[in-house]
Amino acid sequence: MRGATRITSRHVIEHTEPNVQLVGILEQWDWSGNAQSSHGSKVALILHGTLGHKNYLYQKQLASRLPMDSFRFDFRGNHESTGEWSIGKIENDLVQIPTVALRDGYIVALVIAHSRASISALRWINFSPTGRKVEWLVNISGRYRIEKQGGHLCFMKDDFFDEPYLGHYDLKANVAGRDLTLLAKREDIEGILKLDQSFVWDTFPSHTHVLTIHGLKDTLVPPYDALIYARALSNRAPGTHTLHLIEEADHNLRGFLKEVIETILAWLASAQRGRLKDGIWPAGVPVKL
Repeated sequence: MRGATRITSRHVIEHTEPNVQLVGILEQWDWSGNAQSSHGSKVALILHGTLGHKNYLYQKQLASRLPMDSFRFDFRGNHESTGEWSIGKIENDLVQIPTVALRDGYIVALVIAHSRASISALRWINFSPTGRKVEWLVNISGRYRIEKQGGHLCFMKDDFFDEPYLGHYDLKANVAGRDLTLLAKREDIEGILKLDQSFVWDTFPSHTHVLTIHGLKDTLVPPYDALIYARALSNRAPGTHTLHLIEEADHNLRGFLKEVIETILAWLASAQRGRLKDGIWPAGVPVKL
């Protein structure tokens, strides 16, 4: 941002539960050369998905270009944050988001969430008094039909809870350059499969603008889920829903991260000018064939 200095700082936040610390990066814009009070200032929360981390995919670059302060962090048990990792337990996310959101007197105006975090963000915005004040949400590769198994749930099969699985699955992954073996527990998977996102049709805040971004080659979350969100969250007032589909992009949108970032920035600029309408993004722009 012209005339401003960006200040990047690492923070460790004590969780409400003992022995759990959340590690994150705060990006601040300093207009005067002196640190400004964050009290009452708008902040964006950038949330990663399953097996992600705070600097995963587009997160770090996007944070450096947002026109407001931002905070991105590792969810419990992910990368630098301590505590038990879980493939399910969305309720843990709903505790962690306000723990971060209420720090330093910031007002959460924007939430940008990918994959599993989109489920968490939608639920936090819908069910939390603080979340219901959010002005803008970016829902990237978000799942609506939780029961539709795919991707990291593909190992959920008929004999999952029988020998030799013993009620859990050893999930091998590389996170932030480290090879890990994570324990996917039976009760966690059962819990996440019971979640119901249908509240977005009836009780989602009418003022919150939503941008949904989804790759048409996503094999983990069906692209049709993006259309369901578009149908559910359109025709609200004054809030809007905008849908951006990327033809060749997969679940993590690799190879299209620049497009993701530019789309978010352009959409946010339009939102701040009061120019958003329900529909496809970008509208009226010729497609290169």
